[in-house]
Amino acid sequence: MLYMIFKAALSGIVIALVSEIARRSPGLGALVVSLPLISVLAMIWLWHEAGDSERIAAHAQATFWYVIPSLPMFLVLPALLRSGIGFYPALGLSCALTIALYFGMIWTLARFGIHL
Repeated sequence: MLYMIFKAALSGIVIALVSEIARRSPGLGALVVSLPLISVLAMIWLWHEAGDSERIAAHAQATFWYVIPSLPMFLVLPALLRSGIGFYPALGLSCALTIALYFGMIWTLARFGIHL
C-alpha cells in the first residue's frame, strides 16, 4: 500500500509541476508535456511490479498506436476555442473526437492483425 501511495504522489507531483510550468510559459509547458514522462513512469512502475520485458514492450507499442489518434485533439481544441466555443464544450468535443479516433485506430489495426 505504501508503494501505491508513493507512485500516486510522485505521479501527482509530476503533473503539478507541469501545470505550473505551463501556467508560466505555455510553450515550455507544452514541451514538457510532450515528453513521455507519464509513459516512462508507467514503464518503470510496471518493471518494478512485474519485471516482464514482453509486457513493457507491448505497453510501449500500444502507447505508440494510441498517441497517433490523440494528436488531432491538439489542433481541434485550439481551433474550437479560437472560434468562440467555450472551454468545456470545446474540450468535450475534442475528447469525443479522440475517443472516436481511438476506436477507429483499434478497428483499423485489428484488420492488419495488430491487437492492442
